[in-house]
Amino acid sequence: MRYLPQIDAKSGLKYVLLLQLALAGLLIATQIFGIMPKLYEEKVELPNGPVSPGDQRREYRTDRSLPGLVTQDGPADLSMPDKFDNRLRFEVMVVEGKGNVLLVTGQIDEGAAQRFEEQLADMPAKPDLIALHSPGGLVQEAQQIGRTIRVKELPTAVLKGGVCASSCPYVLAGGLDRAVSRQGIVGLHQHYYDQPGYMPVMFAVESIQTGQGETMEYLVEMGVDPSIMVYSLKTPPEQIYALVEEELIETRIATKIVD
Repeated sequence: MRYLPQIDAKSGLKYVLLLQLALAGLLIATQIFGIMPKLYEEKVELPNGPVSPGDQRREYRTDRSLPGLVTQDGPADLSMPDKFDNRLRFEVMVVEGKGNVLLVTGQIDEGAAQRFEEQLADMPAKPDLIALHSPGGLVQEAQQIGRTIRVKELPTAVLKGGVCASSCPYVLAGGLDRAVSRQGIVGLHQHYYDQPGYMPVMFAVESIQTGQGETMEYLVEMGVDPSIMVYSLKTPPEQIYALVEEELIETRIATKIVD
């Protein structure tokens, strides 16, 4: 009869540690070799200039607005910055024909939802309109801002010269009334959902699917057709898909189109 070799506790721990190191190395290698091909991918040259049906993908930028995506007739409705701040900021202004406007601009960063609530609480009266000009940012923060807007029953808008991209449309979705200018941009693309680095593939996929499910649930809650996610899921993170008027209305991300 053959006997298996005896392994003492010390040797057993060593083997377990070696196995863990091997698994960690495998996961890191998977991440590295998954990223490396992207570094050598041929960069797709996207067109410039105004979008039109069938020609709606442009380069995605978080540092500056994209003034060339629409043909603007005259100045913007509001004085909006050309460059996006890396932090969400708020500015109260009185605009003829629109009343007391709260301009929300910059990247949607961590803590932005809490700061937005504090901004509303500090105002003597609730604003007549929430105007958006943002390249997006954290999805969960954007959705929380949108829920606050819905609870407060505030209207939202992307006005002439405004850009609302990436996760920003989830803030737009919070408005009971959602106006989008023909000379503004609402854009979508694939999102990054929070997940720990070097997460095993099966858990990473589960995390992404959970995030997408929560996003669909949010859109339904806001009265927006979740089919709008088709445009985001088919557009790489480095690009932005600008919705045209028909898509804005059909998906109900906009309740009306304005000049």
